[in-house]
This record gives sequence, structure tokens and C-alpha cells, in this order.
Amino acid sequence: MLFLQVDSLQNVPSTGQEGELTMSFFDMALKGGWIMIVLAVLSVIAVYIFIDRFIAIKKASKEQKSFMDNIKNFIFEGKVDQALDNCRMNEGPLARMIEKGVLRIGRPLGDVNAAVENVGKQEVAKLERGLPVLASIAGGAPMIGFLGTVMGMVRAFYDMASAGNNIDVTLLSNGIYTAMVTTVGGLIVGIIAYFGYNILVARVNNLVARLETKSTEFMDILNEPAK
Repeated sequence: MLFLQVDSLQNVPSTGQEGELTMSFFDMALKGGWIMIVLAVLSVIAVYIFIDRFIAIKKASKEQKSFMDNIKNFIFEGKVDQALDNCRMNEGPLARMIEKGVLRIGRPLGDVNAAVENVGKQEVAKLERGLPVLASIAGGAPMIGFLGTVMGMVRAFYDMASAGNNIDVTLLSNGIYTAMVTTVGGLIVGIIAYFGYNILVARVNNLVARLETKSTEFMDILNEPAK
């Protein structure tokens, strides 16, 4: 358990040390009020999206080393059915793209290329599902935390104004405490979501580059027999 050490205004003995008060991280988070509940929900959503998309992208990136070689051999030998079976035996966006291209063999190469690209766009869109939400959390969480900061400061000054001449330092400190807690919470959630988003985007871009290379290789295979 993470502990936050704060100085106490009173000399109360605690574990042999004077003026030291311990507070758990959970207790500190509760001081942030309902804003911290919102941030907690956003953090759960962000972590779920990251794990789900990371696994999906990793699974989509798997590819048999001999897949394209087998497709090339089947097409050169005129075994279109075997090429289709080979595509259907492999999971992933590449196999589905090549399958669509093999089904279009015999049509103009422009139509084949367009069909392959359309399938590729659909597969990439599936992998990017949830990324806009993650990006929104990355930008929105710090703003929500800042909202808590403003609300805490408003509360602090309102309490001071209501107290009149009986101003106590705790009136101001409680509001500022709430403000600082929500700011920290918003920044933590935002930073986690930001790095998670960029990691996923980088992996998707790498996969897209590979798919484009393989689709070009497939079109070259269709052009070779005509030479």
C-alpha cells in the first residue's frame, strides 16, 4: 500500500515520530470527491481498450513465413482452389485480403487491386476500433481533473467567505487538498491513456505498412504469368 506522509499541525506521537500522520492512497483519492470516481471509470476503460486492442493487433500481425510463397506457387500452377483453401486456413487481415484478391482472379487487375485495398481498409478499421475513445480519454482526463481543481478552489474561498472573521486554516486546506488530488488523478489517467494510444497507433501503422507491402507483392504475382 502506498502511503502519503504529511506533517501534522499537532504533536501527536505516531510510531515514535512526532507530528507525522499517515494516510493511505485510497483515503487520499476519496478526498477528491465524485471527480475521482469519474477518473477511476475512465482509467478502467482506458486499460481495457489498450489490452483488448494490443492483443488484437498482435494476433493480426502473426503470419506464416511460407504463406505468400504458397500462394505464388498455387497461382502459377493454376490451383486457385488450393490458394483459397490456404487463405481460409490462416486467420488475420492479410489472409482475408489475399483471399479476396484470389476470388477476383480473371478480372482486370485494377478491380483486383481495388478489392484487396477495400478489404485492407475494413481490417484496419476493425483494429482501430476503440482508439478514438482512448484518445478522448487522454485529452479529457486532465481537463476533468482541472475541473475538480477549480471546484476545490471555489469551495475553499466559499468556506472562507462564509466563516467571516473565524477563518481557520483547515477551511482553505480542505478545498486546496481536493483540488490537488483531482489534478494529480486527471494527469495520471491522461498520461496512461496518451502513451497507450501512441503505442497502439505505432503498432497499427507498422501492420498497415506490412499489409501494403504484401498486397503489392500479390499484384506482382498476378502480373508475372502475363510476361
